[in-house]
Amino acid sequence: MIRVAVIGYGNIGKSAVEALFQAPDMELAGVVRRKESLKDELPSELAGIPVVSDIKELSNVDVALLATPTRSVPSLAKSILALGINTVDGYDVHKSLADLRLELDQVGKQHGVVAIISAGWDPGTDSMIRAIMELMAPKGITYTNFGPGMSMGHTVAVKAISGVADALSITIPVGTGLHRRLVYVKLAEGADAAVVEQMIKEDPYFINDETHVYVVDDVQELVDVGHGVEIERKGVSGSTHNQLFKWEMRINNPALTAQVMVAAARASMKQQPGAYTMIQVPIIDFLPGDENEIIRRLV
Repeated sequence: MIRVAVIGYGNIGKSAVEALFQAPDMELAGVVRRKESLKDELPSELAGIPVVSDIKELSNVDVALLATPTRSVPSLAKSILALGINTVDGYDVHKSLADLRLELDQVGKQHGVVAIISAGWDPGTDSMIRAIMELMAPKGITYTNFGPGMSMGHTVAVKAISGVADALSITIPVGTGLHRRLVYVKLAEGADAAVVEQMIKEDPYFINDETHVYVVDDVQELVDVGHGVEIERKGVSGSTHNQLFKWEMRINNPALTAQVMVAAARASMKQQPGAYTMIQVPIIDFLPGDENEIIRRLV
């Protein structure tokens, strides 16, 4: 059995625990939460599960799932890899993930462990779909249209902005890979709405998109964690034009992200030391069970 620790117990952390309970080849080694959270009443689903403030307090951990904000991933992953524990994260800043992989690759090789980065649905499984489309039609253009739905990464980014008490970021697809961001915020006492709006629009998560900010009294009344994506490619196979491919899904965002991370934890046990994105890992390594039986079932 692969022993997995979950770092963080927000939406993704909770869904990761649920997915681990269903995995036939894994067991939950424990949950790592902030020290202040340990003072709260223990959630019923964690009864009998070690809940600690530091992963060092857990024993025999094979893989750590980093169910934490993206901006904490680089330093956290490095520190856990240095303990000799594999890591899986949902890092979602597309423009910098290739550089992060190179950094974690050095750390992983130094300590003989594996990091699988950006293991969610985008980047992650959507990246795999885009790669498949490109191998089918090497020349062409691919558009990824997100939503409509709640973006967890964007929402967390807004919540971290000074003056924001609570927030929700919804992504609306405009088409051809362009998006509109609708941001709903509850202001902290004394916060200036205009200043908060400017900070949101200048944040790297929002600066390249059309963004609208609305001040509301209660964000939680608006929350729906559903999301979706549509990926389209129009390209050329050999010298044959007008090849059209489409991938579409409507999902519960944290549940799918967590399930992919759990599958990546399994795959991490089958790789050589270093760091990988999901498109670098054989698809079969993400699946449980005998390899030959998987081939008989799926090929």
